[in-house]
Amino acid sequence: MMSLSYQFTDTDAFTVYGIQWGAGTGSAWGQWTEFGIGYNRSLGNFDINPQLGFTMGNLLSSGAGDQRGIIGDGIVPNLTVNYDSEYLEGQFYFGYYASLRDGTELAGESTLNYVHYWANFGYKASDFFSFGGHFEELFLDGGNVNGGGNVDRADYYVWLGP
Repeated sequence: MMSLSYQFTDTDAFTVYGIQWGAGTGSAWGQWTEFGIGYNRSLGNFDINPQLGFTMGNLLSSGAGDQRGIIGDGIVPNLTVNYDSEYLEGQFYFGYYASLRDGTELAGESTLNYVHYWANFGYKASDFFSFGGHFEELFLDGGNVNGGGNVDRADYYVWLGP
């Protein structure tokens, strides 16, 4: 992942990000990328950063079928809220991965939509070490099946830990 920002006032910044998602997952997602732009606003100890991303690949548009990757495979509205004080830090993220195009070719293939979110909160023990808790969930939120019908919601993972 790569992220950059250009600060144009003490509280406002233009943000961009890029993610290279790799192959080898259990769902055979293949290689795909995500790029987005946004606006960060600092309010006291909070940084609030809504962004709009787009994917390139075939996961969202065809369920990672044998089709070639598509530019504009999906759209990813997302929000990151960071908290940072002298002794505490935290982050909340929410992203909705929605198919933007239908790249299915065969009956039974489907487009896919996902919800991914997490929250963590920690105590800063020193300038370089903190500890706390993290909760994260990723689930399939549906999609459309070529030939008719919809994809049911499916949980992929829920994680709670340090």
